[in-house]
Amino acid sequence: MNVLFTIVVTFFAGMGAGLGTGFAGMSAAAVISPMLITFLGMDPYMAVGIALSSDVLASAVSAYTYHKNKNLDVKNGLIMMASVLLFTVVGSYIASLLPSATMGSFSVFMTFLLGIKFIVRPVMTTKETMQGVSAKKRAVQSIVCGVIIGLICGFVGAGGGMMMLLILTSVLGYELKTAVGTSVFIMAFTALTGAVSHFAIGGMPDLFVLALCVLFTLLWARIAAVFANKADPKTLNRATGIVLVVLGIVVMGFNFLTK
Repeated sequence: MNVLFTIVVTFFAGMGAGLGTGFAGMSAAAVISPMLITFLGMDPYMAVGIALSSDVLASAVSAYTYHKNKNLDVKNGLIMMASVLLFTVVGSYIASLLPSATMGSFSVFMTFLLGIKFIVRPVMTTKETMQGVSAKKRAVQSIVCGVIIGLICGFVGAGGGMMMLLILTSVLGYELKTAVGTSVFIMAFTALTGAVSHFAIGGMPDLFVLALCVLFTLLWARIAAVFANKADPKTLNRATGIVLVVLGIVVMGFNFLTK
């Protein structure tokens, strides 16, 4: 029964994470971490490590799909990635020093707030507007934003996904699909760095849960990325927002009932 329950939880966690990654560049940690913490009683630090591991292949596959559809900015993505990778390790170390409850609560709350944002204020920037930003300005912004994203990635296991999409669209002026493609491209590398850092500091996780999460997240991320590149931005915003809001409410409700 415990094995079946684990499979069910990881399936839905992977489905939510994969859809979020493929559709809007969300990190697997926004979904997987709170579900593993809440339903399987897993240590939050280990849950984040598993979520980051699930991000690696799912993000790589999604990035490839966006690249094929010419919705990926590799040049500027690499600039941001350099600072993100460095500060992901710093963030991961800081996370190991903080109370587990802080990490779990933050992940769930951010999931809910991000969902609200996508519903209320969808990103409707066009590629024409995106190209109006100077290369020098974008390079400087990429470095500064990369530092912030890296710290968040290592701290809550976000793979940079949650904040990266907001920064790419709001600060750097990216069109939604290009922002998602660039986000998952960077996320594949930051998630790998974060996962290695987590396991090096905290030890190896439950390999059965890890394998299931990676498999299910990869499957749904591939499906979502294919459809996302054919959908209009408004639909992507609303669909992602609804999924995150519902998930946030369910997880927060479950936490309340079990107290």
